[in-house]
Amino acid sequence: MLKLHLLILVSLIFTGCTHFAYYAQAVRGQWNILSHMQPITKIVTQSSFSIQLQQRLRDILKIRRFASQVLHLPDNQSYTYYADLDRPYAVWTVFAAPHFALQLKQWCFPMIGCVSYRGYFNAESAQALAQQLRAEGYDVYVAGVAAYSTLGWFNDPVLNTMLTWSKVQIAGLIFHELAHQQLYIKDDTAFNESFASTVEEFGVERWLAQYGTPEEIIEYQHACQQHKAFVNLILATRYQLQQLYQQPGSPKQLTAAKINTFNTLRTRYTVLKNERWPSYTGYDSWFAHDLNNAKLLSVATYQDWVPAFQELLAQLDGNLSQFYQQVTQISQLPVEQRQAYLQQLMITH
Repeated sequence: MLKLHLLILVSLIFTGCTHFAYYAQAVRGQWNILSHMQPITKIVTQSSFSIQLQQRLRDILKIRRFASQVLHLPDNQSYTYYADLDRPYAVWTVFAAPHFALQLKQWCFPMIGCVSYRGYFNAESAQALAQQLRAEGYDVYVAGVAAYSTLGWFNDPVLNTMLTWSKVQIAGLIFHELAHQQLYIKDDTAFNESFASTVEEFGVERWLAQYGTPEEIIEYQHACQQHKAFVNLILATRYQLQQLYQQPGSPKQLTAAKINTFNTLRTRYTVLKNERWPSYTGYDSWFAHDLNNAKLLSVATYQDWVPAFQELLAQLDGNLSQFYQQVTQISQLPVEQRQAYLQQLMITH
């Protein structure tokens, strides 16, 4: 807990007391998680816990060992503890973007730099910020998140919010969050998330090759195809909006064209779903409500450099140790050179 108090203290010194309420909720939220943590090795031996939970946690310990032993991700006590928060999400994140621009609003903090979202440990606080941002003219999207990384400051636990997912999804989440502990750079959300997503996908493929059933492998392949199709729709719409926002026009005209573009996105999704997977409903709720710039970018921004990292990993024949070293070197380049290097990998891919 000392590390968190030091982080909050430094943050208040740099940002002023006007942000006290935000950091105070962060302290309370993190403390609530820490106070509920129990070692998984103890839970799986105690009869007071259900057999289903115990088996689920045994599977997660197996995934955790795989992450360090095979994927060479940090070998620490993260995801060796369990915490039941008695709520559906660990945190709620707020994304915001201008009404006629495709750039997520940044929030900057000491230690971690600037990020493209702001997180809260309760939904009411997140919605209050969302309401304020809407009043300021932003497009806003609030998303519940099952887990997050403290970047190695604490032992991140397995949370009850994760356990409704399949074993494969949980493996991907753990690989993703540990990748943030492996490498994280300030002020570049797209770089960090694309790197972690690449490690996640590659890690899940390796994990399934070793432990997956034929049914799990087929299900994962279908999920990847669906996700790729979903992302392609999002990226195509982002391109259309970029062209739109560069055109002259009154706010009324741009708003009408923007609404039409998002309606077209919904239509394209409906056609795609009906043609390829009519019984799948995984993305229905995402398309059902409040399509806007912020919601679009909450997906698109995190996919920007995934093909570049995939290409680099392929060039290294899947050698993760060399991949981490190479990505670390790229991360140390000035931002313009870093993006140029990644862009060249995108072209090669």
